[in-house]
Amino acid sequence: MAYKITDSCVACGTCIGECPVEAISAGDIYVIDPDKCMDCGTCAGVCPTEAIVPGE
Repeated sequence: MAYKITDSCVACGTCIGECPVEAISAGDIYVIDPDKCMDCGTCAGVCPTEAIVPGE
């Protein structure tokens, strides 16, 4: 199941460089493309606001 980014995202950009498959897109709140996400959790591990959580 792909990870998702919650409203706690402050668009700091930390996660984008960590994603090995470039599944994260910038915006007011960043978005993870579920079709590209390989569920590695690297982005969640570096998020300073804990805004990235496992999908449902």
